[in-house]
Amino acid sequence: MAPTSPITKDTVRAQVAEVLDEPEAVIGDHDDLLYRGIDSIRLMSLVEWCRQRGAEVSFVDLAEVPTVAAWTEVLSQATQDVRGITA
Repeated sequence: MAPTSPITKDTVRAQVAEVLDEPEAVIGDHDDLLYRGIDSIRLMSLVEWCRQRGAEVSFVDLAEVPTVAAWTEVLSQATQDVRGITA
């Protein structure tokens, strides 16, 4: 599936904020998102959001390094990998 919009730190942070029902401004790039309240159900919701944007990631991909900065890197790479396969 082709990406619907670029995945940036801001888009990741916005989605995390929505899932946590918190303001984006309180979520730092390197905050531990599991500590902030991302549980397995919310994480699966985020995985689905990522896949809808063309980033083929798994639950484990995101659970290993649960920060906005790390997820942005993982998602950016996953999106590039998909583009490379379909290009």
